Amino acid sequence: MFLALAQFIHHHLLWFLIGAYTISAIWPAAGLWIRNLTFGDLHIFHEQLHVSLLLLLLATLMFNAGLGVKTSHLKSLAQKIRVLLAGLAANLIIPMVYIYLVTLIMRLWHNPMETQHILVGLALVAAMPIAGASTAWAQNSNGNLALSLGLVLASTVLSPVLTPVALHVFGEMATEEYEAVIHSLAAYGSGAFLGLWIVLPSLLGLGVRFVAPEVRLTVFMPFIKLINSVVLLLLNYSNGSVSLPQAVADHDYDFLAVTLAITIGLCLTAFSSGYGLSRLFKVDNAQRVSLMYGLGMNNNGTGLVLASLVLASYPRIMVPIIFYNIIQHLVAGGMHEVLGRSGEGQKAAGI
Repeated sequence: MFLALAQFIHHHLLWFLIGAYTISAIWPAAGLWIRNLTFGDLHIFHEQLHVSLLLLLLATLMFNAGLGVKTSHLKSLAQKIRVLLAGLAANLIIPMVYIYLVTLIMRLWHNPMETQHILVGLALVAAMPIAGASTAWAQNSNGNLALSLGLVLASTVLSPVLTPVALHVFGEMATEEYEAVIHSLAAYGSGAFLGLWIVLPSLLGLGVRFVAPEVRLTVFMPFIKLINSVVLLLLNYSNGSVSLPQAVADHDYDFLAVTLAITIGLCLTAFSSGYGLSRLFKVDNAQRVSLMYGLGMNNNGTGLVLASLVLASYPRIMVPIIFYNIIQHLVAGGMHEVLGRSGEGQKAAGI
């Protein structure tokens, strides 16, 4: 019964995701409750960190990612350091090129201020590290978890350096007022926060992986994938509860339409860059899956928090971040659906 439920959710995850977003737009109360549920504070290295349900859910994804890493994948990662480094570089450079081209084209837009709102929002998306949720999608789609986890950890650990650099570059594309706005975002993240909720759970999962018997882990892996699916749905429902009602309430339909189109373009470009990189380095299908999820998905939950704290007087800047957060999971769900069907086709053909 339980395994049947796990397989059902696994094979129809895209539709569950669409349903979660729909419910969040109609009934956001539970999502807001999830987002605001906290369990006190931790004091680490003279920093005060809030312990919330959302952060615990993120840590769960990272622990499961470490737990799901295969020894063979770790060995292949050691031989594919160039792929990892190229993925990190592409995750930084390709969105910069895309956003620069958008700023050139959007000079024709009738409202220059809206152009700047879109630029700042997309800059915040592109400057964030790779999303921890990408490991859950990779795990559910039988990707190479060592590569997926490596991308998340490397981009997260390097984000205190890479994020300010990226924001400085984007600031050069903006007008004087919005250049100052972008530079005000440069002080992002903290070592304690990243270590506690991203790095530590991943290392704990890896530790359990090496200690626990392989046979027992194989038995539990379908349950791990079910947990990942449920956590992903909860996280996206909660994010949607904050963002979707606000987006729907904004009746500036031409701004919403052009922002949506540009954001979809960035997301598809990012996912496609992962595919292109996999072809360039001639990696196997598992690594291709991880590259596509990794390069296509950014940590926009953090971006939304930053925007709400630092840019409260510029509410429209949140719209591109909201859209990208939704679109990246819908694209990931569509990709998961396609990969699932192709996998079933291969099994039926005896491949």
